[in-house]
Amino acid sequence: MAERQDGIMAAILENIKKYMSEFRDSEFKKIVAGITISELLDLWDNLSEKEELKIFTMLDLEKKVDLITSLPPAKQEALITSLTAENKKILLEEMEPDDITDFIQSVSPEVRKFVWNNLSEEAKEETKFLLRFDEDDAAGLMTPRYLAIQANLTVKQALNWVRKNVKDVETAYYIYVLDQMKRLIGIVSLKDLLSANDEDRINSIMVKNVISVREDTDQEDVAKILETYDLIALPVVDRYNRLLGIVTFDDIIDVIRDEQTEDVYKMSAMAGNTERYLDSSVWDLVKKRIPWLTILLLAATLTTNVLAHYKPILEVAVVLSFFIPIVTGTGGNAGSQSSTLMIRGLATDEIHFDDILKVFLKESLVSIIIGISMGLLTIGRSMYLPPYISFHVALVVGTSMVFVIIFATLVGAFFPLLIHKAGLDPTVMAGPLMATIIDVTGLTIYFQTARLLLGLHLG
Repeated sequence: MAERQDGIMAAILENIKKYMSEFRDSEFKKIVAGITISELLDLWDNLSEKEELKIFTMLDLEKKVDLITSLPPAKQEALITSLTAENKKILLEEMEPDDITDFIQSVSPEVRKFVWNNLSEEAKEETKFLLRFDEDDAAGLMTPRYLAIQANLTVKQALNWVRKNVKDVETAYYIYVLDQMKRLIGIVSLKDLLSANDEDRINSIMVKNVISVREDTDQEDVAKILETYDLIALPVVDRYNRLLGIVTFDDIIDVIRDEQTEDVYKMSAMAGNTERYLDSSVWDLVKKRIPWLTILLLAATLTTNVLAHYKPILEVAVVLSFFIPIVTGTGGNAGSQSSTLMIRGLATDEIHFDDILKVFLKESLVSIIIGISMGLLTIGRSMYLPPYISFHVALVVGTSMVFVIIFATLVGAFFPLLIHKAGLDPTVMAGPLMATIIDVTGLTIYFQTARLLLGLHLG
């Protein structure tokens, strides 16, 4: 399926480059109009700056806004600096305030100054208002353009007002009901408004228990609330319950994608922002990876201390060293499996710290069953496949495998819960750092099992 999609996109790209040189602008404009924004985004990295500008100028205004707000910052800046002053101004007038705010924060000072000077007074006021808030909070995601009415209006009056103002807002699915102090007191959907009688008052059809968030609510929590209640937009209020703006679902999709990317980076022991790989410099990639690799390198040296401590055992039973990667690797995999389940459960609010006893009982039973299964498999494999070790040594490997898997599974289950309870991010513990802890403890279990079952001594 992926290969077929790549083939289609390659064909579209080839045709675009061909039509660009062969067709007149009016004809080429019709061709470009039939390409979706998602297709353009897939093609964009394969176009030259000249080709990008040519295609961009052929798009209608709405598509131009959709495209430029979907591109990464570097591409946005390159594109807008290539436009004429008049085209820049027209484009900025069409953009939503929250998109302008994001754009201003990501471009160079020179471009930022030009953009600011070409904004209308209304857009400047809206942008200054949004710049007051942290970009990772609810207020940093919201748009100040929404439909709001008073409760004493009739449905007919409200519909007339909506018709006059709907073109100025990003979404019209919800109409918010405010009092004289701009406090949010209700909400009515466009569907309910259209199905009500003209003489009905808004206060008789509005929903009074409005789901909203404070301006300092973290963006990840905003995404969870929107998903939980299946909302298209979410109102943002201050501590006095005054409506500041709304967060729309399309903005939350970007947040979810960035949060997931950030979590994947953390689970792989990488730090930094969520900038696209092809837009990141070599130095950015080095900075993203090297801090955690340094920490993990130092932590991994603990395994050398364990091996040095049990050197007398390895000298007597060299064959034990053959199975160190199997024992530690399987333990690490078992820990990663359980930690992934816990982190996913915490992210979706399926699991909470109060469930720790239930988690302990379930994971204990699961780890015992898996441990015994893997232990028996290890014994059989060690005896009947190279290096064909004796039953006593195979028993050491198999028994230690059981206890290492039990330990790793419980560590993988408990660490995310404990870290989350402490107010920290559990994804950090789900990757190589946890694997290092399991390696050190797994080796200790392995050699202690060998001492007990084989009657070996350290000195």
